[in-house]
Amino acid sequence: MEGEKDHLVLKWGTLKDWHFHSEKAKKLMTEYNNIGSSASAMMQKDNPRQKEIICELIDNSNFETVYLDWDSKEVTKEQAKDYVLNYNN
Repeated sequence: MEGEKDHLVLKWGTLKDWHFHSEKAKKLMTEYNNIGSSASAMMQKDNPRQKEIICELIDNSNFETVYLDWDSKEVTKEQAKDYVLNYNN
């Protein structure tokens, strides 16, 4: 739906809450889910492709910042991607 804002919250280095509107994002989420995911962000252990998908979702979204739930702060897209790629490394 054009004009609607995408939404993304990250926690423990992975997806916690999201809503995307583009077909590309929906396809990426389908791929992410087909790889396998936990119902709990705390238990989710993303593989390298899943981390790439999250970064692609960030790059292709229409928001300016991403909320890090554990840290209770908004970060830039670049900071969010760094968080995802380097969490627990």
